[in-house]
Amino acid sequence: MKQRLFAKTALSAALLALLSGCATTAENASPAWDADTTYRITILHTNDNHGRFWQNQNGEYGMAARKTLVDQIRAEVEAQGGTSLLLSGGDVNTGVPESDLQDAEPDFKGMNLIGYDAMALGNHEFDNPLEVLRKQEEWANFPMLSANIYDKNTGKRLFQPYQIFEQQGIKIAVIGLTTEDTAKIGNPEYIGGVEFRDPKAEAKKVIAELEKTEKPDVIIAATHMGHYENGQRGINAPGDVALARYLNEGDLDMIVGGHSQEPVCMEGPNVANKDFQPGDKCVPDQQNGTWIVQAHEWGKYVGRADFEFKNGELSLVSYDLVPVNLKKKIKLDDGSSKRVFIQDEIAQNPEVYNFLKPFQEQGQEKLNVKIAASNGKLEGDRNVVRFKQTNLGRLIGASHMERAKADFAVMNSGGVRDSIEGGDITYKDVLIVQPFGNIVTYTDMTGKEVLDYLNVVATKPVDSGSYAQFYGISMTVENGQVSNVKIGGKPLEMNKTYRFTVPSYNAAGGDGYPKINNHDGHVNTGFVDAEVLKQYLETHSPIDVNKFAPKGEIVYK
Repeated sequence: MKQRLFAKTALSAALLALLSGCATTAENASPAWDADTTYRITILHTNDNHGRFWQNQNGEYGMAARKTLVDQIRAEVEAQGGTSLLLSGGDVNTGVPESDLQDAEPDFKGMNLIGYDAMALGNHEFDNPLEVLRKQEEWANFPMLSANIYDKNTGKRLFQPYQIFEQQGIKIAVIGLTTEDTAKIGNPEYIGGVEFRDPKAEAKKVIAELEKTEKPDVIIAATHMGHYENGQRGINAPGDVALARYLNEGDLDMIVGGHSQEPVCMEGPNVANKDFQPGDKCVPDQQNGTWIVQAHEWGKYVGRADFEFKNGELSLVSYDLVPVNLKKKIKLDDGSSKRVFIQDEIAQNPEVYNFLKPFQEQGQEKLNVKIAASNGKLEGDRNVVRFKQTNLGRLIGASHMERAKADFAVMNSGGVRDSIEGGDITYKDVLIVQPFGNIVTYTDMTGKEVLDYLNVVATKPVDSGSYAQFYGISMTVENGQVSNVKIGGKPLEMNKTYRFTVPSYNAAGGDGYPKINNHDGHVNTGFVDAEVLKQYLETHSPIDVNKFAPKGEIVYK
């Protein structure tokens, strides 16, 4: 790790002051740490919580167990004479109804109880009006950081750009950075007056400012930008690899990331370990003298990076992604299966559990509140939706298309689990229809690529979950081929670029659909399908079911 110019040993700093014939000033002050002494610093991290304050139905993760684990690690570090920081890579908001319906209050207050020191603002922090985010800032006992978010009118930063922590005489700066893609995947109604500037340029600017004024010994970026292997980001905004490469070597000691929601574990330089499983050894990425880490999503892991600091240099001693009560399925002798803990069960902290339980109960009560109304049945019965186009399949497609600003939508009928009867509609009704928590994705493809995709997807057989529902597109399907394709009423052009949505399950190859989540034009929006449908129903209520009735757009011969 590159030694910072200002991080001199106490001896050399004193000598410099003596030789220059002047007293020690703020410009050349001796550091507060002792020369030739080894200090232990542990950085703990999570990211992309997405409303998972409570354990799932299988008893996995959850903030109460996370608190127990974090406290155990802190005690261990302290017993060895070290100190620790707990950071978040952002996206606390959006993903679980019980959290969404309470503006993520349980999540932010749960983070207080766990003892987070700082977080990066994620793009999903802007899913609500800014006044909700300001309310969340008040709930949080830790800074919510971003150096690259500005007010378009005043040209001033909207959030604190960095936070300084001093531990054992070592000055640690944590800078927050947020993906520029927030501007295109966020709700324009809420971010119209917000500017998301290039985080790489802002980081360079802040680091120069810090080295001039604060003179930190260690600089960490808490980011919500995504880790893209070897910088291959497709149409996504530049991520953590690009950030590290853009700066001078070693400008950043560490990047604690989020957004791409993956365990960042490497097989070698620029080669990710695609087969990482909970409990496996994890080697973080290193780019241009900067360690890059990310702890998957939802609090499934707590990342633990143990460093040693000596004479101005920071060295990584060990790294681990510690599973939080994750389980695996095993087969029993009688042929049945059950889920077992991958590692020893982590007890739930009673204080956190008892604090969060009322939020979980209140959230579930809110699921029964009316969100919309319709003038008839939205058809999702299995024996209908898997055989022909229906108003509910098309309405779900319309909701995805609107959220992603796409040209057309593809929805697998297996993802439509029930009908919604006419009259009042509750969030619970929506969750019965879409219970899997799939994410809305979109992909930009040429017309030729779209045609190839449709030749696979639109020809899936009836009476199967792979049978596709469509919205915004028309075509004829005959003898295993599609023809007469029109998007938005206009004939498909081979060289034109089109955007379409498909659930994350299918984008990953589910139902035998082409695997497109590695396509350069693919984007995972992070929006859960049920939440997208709920908001669409709320916005367009009362729903006229006839508006979504199929009118011969998809012709099978």
